[in-house]
Amino acid sequence: MKRLLIANRGEIARRVIRTARRLGLATVAVHSGPDTNALHVREADSAVALGGASSAESYLRTDKLIAAARASGADAVHPGYGFLSENADFAQAVIDAGLTWVGPPPAAIRALGSKSAAKALAQQHGVPVLPGYFGADQRDETFAAEAARIGYPVMVKAVAGGGGRGMRLVREAAQLPAALASARAEALAGFGSAELLLERAVLRPRHVEVQVFADALGHCIHLGERDCSVQRRHQKIIEEAPSPAVTPALRERLGAAAVALAQAAGYQGAGTVEFLLDGEAGDAAGPPQGGAAPSEGSDPRSGGTLGPPFYLMEMNTRLQVEHPVTELLTGLDLVEWQIRVARGEPLPLAQAQVRWQGHAIEVRLCAEDEHFTPHTGTVRAFAEPALNGGVRFDHAIETGTEVTPHYDALLGKLIAHAPTRAQAIERLAHALDTTLLLGLPSNRAFLAACLRHPVFGAGEALIPFLAEHGDALREGLAPPADAVLAGVLAAAFGAGAAQALPCPFARPLRWRHGDAVLDLSVLEQGEGRLQVALGERRCEARVTADRVTLDGLAQGVHAVALGGGAWQVQVGPHTLALTDLGFAPRERAGGASAARELRAPFNGKLVAVHAQPGARVAKGDALLAIESMKIEHQIAAPRDGVVAAVSVAPGQQLAPGQLLITFADEQATA
Repeated sequence: MKRLLIANRGEIARRVIRTARRLGLATVAVHSGPDTNALHVREADSAVALGGASSAESYLRTDKLIAAARASGADAVHPGYGFLSENADFAQAVIDAGLTWVGPPPAAIRALGSKSAAKALAQQHGVPVLPGYFGADQRDETFAAEAARIGYPVMVKAVAGGGGRGMRLVREAAQLPAALASARAEALAGFGSAELLLERAVLRPRHVEVQVFADALGHCIHLGERDCSVQRRHQKIIEEAPSPAVTPALRERLGAAAVALAQAAGYQGAGTVEFLLDGEAGDAAGPPQGGAAPSEGSDPRSGGTLGPPFYLMEMNTRLQVEHPVTELLTGLDLVEWQIRVARGEPLPLAQAQVRWQGHAIEVRLCAEDEHFTPHTGTVRAFAEPALNGGVRFDHAIETGTEVTPHYDALLGKLIAHAPTRAQAIERLAHALDTTLLLGLPSNRAFLAACLRHPVFGAGEALIPFLAEHGDALREGLAPPADAVLAGVLAAAFGAGAAQALPCPFARPLRWRHGDAVLDLSVLEQGEGRLQVALGERRCEARVTADRVTLDGLAQGVHAVALGGGAWQVQVGPHTLALTDLGFAPRERAGGASAARELRAPFNGKLVAVHAQPGARVAKGDALLAIESMKIEHQIAAPRDGVVAAVSVAPGQQLAPGQLLITFADEQATA
């Protein structure tokens, strides 16, 4: 192996490039049209254009990727994660082209890539699975009968793929038909297969996964578990290792089950076996009925019980997004292990040689707001936190990066490692606080708030954590009055803003922050010294390029003009969206017409319209479905009303702010 083509993009492509270069391998990047000037393209030794903008036109094209490998002289292909990384046909095409595939054998991908097949294989080898239906009969009436047999609530899942797409919780029989239709559509769009399965829903579980590694010589070991219970829309946003709920005895049982499944499938390379731990079951519950017995080699020094029952979810036949957590905990380079196994080398360590030190936590920094709505745009300013003292940042962003609707919302991954869990939490939260990311909304502050929540701090966060605490977390993100005032002053007078000449007369300013309009009176005394009046508040202020001081209270500020009188400002840990209203009346930003319109909140493709003109709808009813950044989003009615007109049709590409639905004037129709 001398030249490695990376069939991926973004931060994982950069991650593979780093290890390949250290091992003396030349690297080849591939890219779509929007990624022509991306960081991973510039950092590779060479690059090949795939053309197109969407994934379907570029990173999902087997023919283009094989042609790129041949044209570049690559002799090996690393798929990263996502895209074609778990596609057995792509793996076989790479092998048939005479190239080395850095991944598991195609037969193992097929055996484990289908959740139904993986569960059947698991049952044959004593790995616990939830009661469910994994059959080939995909008729709605069959699912209805099977759901009644299993007992509600049930979970509908796509047989192919992952990442929460094609997954629906169904609490009662009346919800099943709509859940099946929605899950099928999302699964078909995301994975090319509409096949579904059912399984009994565990309502308050933990999501715990085990990293396994196998070589071509028959050796297979595990590298411990990761707890990925903090999720939104069934997608992970915080991952940590070790799990707060896993004792040494339970770790041995989980590891034994994961290794058994991998070996049964003839696995090679890196893989992750995902389990649900019943978060409401006590430690004394023991193994689930029909599950694996506890291993005989449990550490007698642990003093721990067997732990809660666990059930197989699926096996991901690739490197996980959250693999840095395991790397920091073990001190190993998992990409290096992948390359060595692909070369035919034995695993570098035996099971007894694996060591875990301290605690590691990762957060996924995404281009989305606190309501998990994805956003596109330009990164106007970016600066990493201090990357010393156990902090790592895997990303592919820089000032000027365009975040498009063609790929998922992940911007990067911040990871912290420390001797204790509490230290890792605070180290990571501080790194988030000191990361500068302006130009589009991100979940930076929301992630820090999650880390500092007492339930997470106590190690008690289960999968429903955000459903139960999300609203309170969002409310806590509101910046204090001093931060808002500092943000307005930074936007109006700070670096990059139009500087007013020193003037003895008070200057009126009107700004909007969220739903609030702020009327300020500012007297500039020269060289950034200001006297400010905001309602009854009177204060002295000083504005420099990176700091606002309010009556002696210093606020670190980074201000970026977004154009058109709109600003985004970071004040300490708070990111503020501010609009300069000048002297416009308060009604300028809204008005009666806005209440009669529903507009697109983000870029995306319209996949379904659920309401037609004349239909009466209630607040919260699903009116449309928009696919953006690989996720299907249901757009709900903002109020009770009657649909007057639908301005869009399924299949249409939408722009933010585009008119979708107009509601009738209730007075006119009365």
